[in-house]
Amino acid sequence: MTALPDPDIQAEFYSGVAPKRLFAFLIDSVLIFAMAAVIVPFTAFVGLLVWPALYLTVGFVYRVATLANGSATLGMRFCGIELREYSGARLDGGSALLHTVGYTVSMAVPVLQIISILLMLTTARGQGLSDHMLGTVMLKRRA
Repeated sequence: MTALPDPDIQAEFYSGVAPKRLFAFLIDSVLIFAMAAVIVPFTAFVGLLVWPALYLTVGFVYRVATLANGSATLGMRFCGIELREYSGARLDGGSALLHTVGYTVSMAVPVLQIISILLMLTTARGQGLSDHMLGTVMLKRRA
């Protein structure tokens, strides 16, 4: 038994979450880009030479920190969605780290990202690949 809302009885928690996830992803991408750009001068501009690694590192730290402290990134908060564990609890530091690792791996492997997107669009709870593996789900934020 799960403490998560049933998608058949309480569909309002899941309706419209997929487009909100996309918009949240775009917002987070812009924020991560801006943070990485601010860091570059502090690296004596060496950060430009290793931009992909800098962007990936900033994004990883950003996702873990924001998910662990509110169960949503800033983009997710803006869009009114949040991640919840199978028990219905908010993500803690460990589950935020695991979710971010899963997210990063699926973003790095295009086939996994396509599978994740298809799962988000076709499953009752709209879970991506890492959500299925960890038992997490994206919900509209509760009032």
